[in-house]
This record gives sequence, structure tokens and C-alpha cells, in this order.
Amino acid sequence: MENTNRRLMWHGMFLFLLGLFTGFAEHSMANVRMGLAAHLEGVMNGIFLLALGSAWTHVTLPPAVKTTTYWAVLYSTYVNWLVTTLAAVFGTGALSPVTAPGYQGRPWQESLVTVGFMSVGIVIVASSLLVLWGLRPKASS
Repeated sequence: MENTNRRLMWHGMFLFLLGLFTGFAEHSMANVRMGLAAHLEGVMNGIFLLALGSAWTHVTLPPAVKTTTYWAVLYSTYVNWLVTTLAAVFGTGALSPVTAPGYQGRPWQESLVTVGFMSVGIVIVASSLLVLWGLRPKASS
């Protein structure tokens, strides 16, 4: 996967831009506080991808694991922004007691947001552990 670091940085800037646009729209969402969270998720996950793209050449993992990690990182960053945005639009309170007190969406909306947040949580932790493993001192030697 040549130029993977550059692609990660491109996705980082794109997600950063999505986060900025989400900030412009947050006032029209059912849950404005969750809209702010969606804006911040886009911006912060974009910055994360930019940083990871800068470090990607130093991540030493077997090729198949590195490819899986790449796609897992992209999945978790984009889906985190998307699910948070959907939660803001739907006005759901699933897994968000701080940003959605008193909010309750339709059952299918709550389920969708819950599954989305849970999948993102699992995948981002797993991919972060893999990146950390690939950056360990012994991996470079």
C-alpha cells in the first residue's frame, strides 16, 4: 500500500472539513449538544488521521495486519462522526447521558445509534492497540 500515509492525511483533512460543516449545521439538529459533539468528533478524528498519517511509515506490522489496521482506523473515525451526527439529528439518548439528557429517539433509532457507537468503540480500541504495537521499539529493529 504505497502512499498510505498520504491517503490517511487526505482522509484526515476531509473528515476535518466534514466536522467544520457539521458545526455550521448543529443549530438545526434535534439535539444541539449532540450536534456540537458531532462537530468535535469530525474535527478531532480528522486531526487524529493527520497525525497517524504522519507516523504511519513508522508503524511496523505484517502487511495484512497493517492493511486491516488502516481500514479499521478509517471505519472507526468516519463512523464515529456519522453515528454522532445521526444521534444529533434523531435526538437519541443512546449511550450519551451527558450530551443527551432527556432525549429519546424511536426504538430503531436508539438501536442503530447504540450498535454504531459500540462498533466504533471496539474497532477504535483494537486499531489503536495495533498501531501502538507497530510503534513499539522492538518492531523497528
